[in-house]
Amino acid sequence: MSSETLPKVPIIDFSNDKLKPGTNFWSSTCKDVRRAIEEYGSFIAVYNKVTKVLEKAIHDAGKEFFDLPIETKVKNTPERTYHGYVGDIPVIPLHESTGIDNATTLEGTQKFTNLMWPNGNEHFSETVFTYSKLVAELDQMIQTMIFESYGVLDKHFESHQESTYYLLRLMKYKVPETNESNMGFRAHTDKSFAAIIQQLYIDGLEIETKDGKWITCDLLPHSFVFLAGDVLMGWSNGRIRSARHRVVLDTKEVRYSTGLFSFSEGMIQVPEELVDEQHPLSFKSFHHQKFLRFFETEEGRNAESPLKVYCGV
Repeated sequence: MSSETLPKVPIIDFSNDKLKPGTNFWSSTCKDVRRAIEEYGSFIAVYNKVTKVLEKAIHDAGKEFFDLPIETKVKNTPERTYHGYVGDIPVIPLHESTGIDNATTLEGTQKFTNLMWPNGNEHFSETVFTYSKLVAELDQMIQTMIFESYGVLDKHFESHQESTYYLLRLMKYKVPETNESNMGFRAHTDKSFAAIIQQLYIDGLEIETKDGKWITCDLLPHSFVFLAGDVLMGWSNGRIRSARHRVVLDTKEVRYSTGLFSFSEGMIQVPEELVDEQHPLSFKSFHHQKFLRFFETEEGRNAESPLKVYCGV
């Protein structure tokens, strides 16, 4: 199959000021979101509230962090599973990243900043906080649309929102050596509810289609990639695809990107409205944080679908 005939990751515009709940424009965008995540588990979101100035600031903040000595970076040990510093892992040798827990709160960003820079780094802290808050607004809009499109907004969204917190990951990909694989990150699905990735100036993110083809996420101005995680797949009773994705590097420059991941502090339960004859219950209720801990086990890591093993019916 030639690249010209490959499907494209859907592109949805969230920048229009007319995009307000109750409007026809909102309703049609809700349908576009649902169609994209049921088919691909993913779409490209165009969102101009993150300005080019802020985009450069978060890029430079990432570079500033990764330029720190390794003995400083490893101080970011996670209180929660998979939320800390990642580096020097043989199966993903080109990847390095760090998690900033509760990045949409000043307390969260300052706690991380003070750990890395004991004398303070106000510019870093403010950049991460401002950026995370804006990207979280996009995530909340998308999640509102998802709940609305399944008819469960009024009944379930508020409690879901109250238990949600955000982790910002700053990510760096080294340039592969000539004898090295150009795989920046192996194919996987996220164990979050969802993630919003921004490829900062250099692309490389690819999504797997239902028939096993890999398609690239085009790098557009003001573009973000929404990825449904395993937990959103579970919540939707399997109606939504968990986006299987990878990073392939075709660049002679270091690649930086960000990912804002949404997690729940509580139980995830399939709404009864999403269970019917065509969609019998596929997943029992489960605790998101306990699922993360299960994924740390050998059984969890080796499972083709960890969520099905953990709480599949």
